[in-house]
Amino acid sequence: MSDLPTSLNVFALTGRSALITGAGGGVGEAVAVAFAAAGAAVLVTDIDKDAATRVSEKITTSGGTAEPFALDVCNGDNARDAAAAAARLGNGTLNIVVNNAGVIAPAMFPDMDESKFRKVLDTHLMGSYHCSHAALDYLPEDGTGRIINVTSAAGLTGTIGQANYGAAKAAIVGLTMSLARELAKKSITVNAVAPLAATAMTANIRSNEKLAAKTLARIPLGRWAYPEEIAPSFVFLASDAAAYITGQVLPVDGGTVI
Repeated sequence: MSDLPTSLNVFALTGRSALITGAGGGVGEAVAVAFAAAGAAVLVTDIDKDAATRVSEKITTSGGTAEPFALDVCNGDNARDAAAAAARLGNGTLNIVVNNAGVIAPAMFPDMDESKFRKVLDTHLMGSYHCSHAALDYLPEDGTGRIINVTSAAGLTGTIGQANYGAAKAAIVGLTMSLARELAKKSITVNAVAPLAATAMTANIRSNEKLAAKTLARIPLGRWAYPEEIAPSFVFLASDAAAYITGQVLPVDGGTVI
């Protein structure tokens, strides 16, 4: 018989540490707050240290445990320092990595230069690589180790005007499935969430009346989510409730990808 709890405590993250990238706002902030509410000690990382500090203070003021960390996910050394800092929060163990940091550089493909293409791939794909690789020295093999990547409908169905973003998010799906196969022998699960929410990342769409109407027409629920509606899916994948789930992509997008 399993020793796992049968109550809702199965969703608790008490005693676990987490590193969340791009946590200075939007979905990353909501995930950091939700993790802390579930009991995790959270390293709130963002390229904007002030934003990370704001979110960290928001958590600690509410009684949670968090520390801010300035992290450029494109820098491998910086990622290694962040993993070590998160592990210190967990007394030497880093249980959960959420690769959420991202940027956009939209352009139709004929107008997209190499720098725009590389910028988006470096942040999303290489950032996920750097942080996941850095975490390997600290992720436990007791069944609580988690890597949660962030992809998008753009990586599952394609998009227009952001081929760089679609390519990066599709690559993250492949990375997720490959790492899930490799790390399963260590009882570390690797999954991805494909969210759709009203954040700074989608502001260019939501502020354009024509694009906003087209996007809403593709969402069966007919509305944008708040970041706080997205965060519980990350808590689920980080918890014991998802201990037997790996290599999966969970769309949290109002039915956009069906």
